[in-house]
Amino acid sequence: MNTEALVRRIARAIDDKKGEDIVALDVRELISYTDFLVLCTARNERQAKAIQEEVRAQLKKEGVLPARMEGERDARWLLIDYLDCVLHVFTTEARDYYRLEQLWGEAGRLDLEDVRGAA
Repeated sequence: MNTEALVRRIARAIDDKKGEDIVALDVRELISYTDFLVLCTARNERQAKAIQEEVRAQLKKEGVLPARMEGERDARWLLIDYLDCVLHVFTTEARDYYRLEQLWGEAGRLDLEDVRGAA
């Protein structure tokens, strides 16, 4: 699976669990440790965990396993590192606080309109 296909697969899994404000930042020209940062918002910690579990389960079926995961204890900011793509699942408050989209403001964005509601 190529990197853009991986990003779209992750976005579909997020959409399946009603994650909001899904954004894929193309950071290939900015950093060397990953190609895309996928950001989404969960309404609460329970939904954040559900999104994380759904992404892991769907990708595991396709033989794609994360290199690492973080944030599972408090679930306000969950991270799943798939090397070429890093998923960040935030609660609303955490996303507002960390503002990764502003931090990586010069990054391009991958259009994900085709994955919303496609499941």
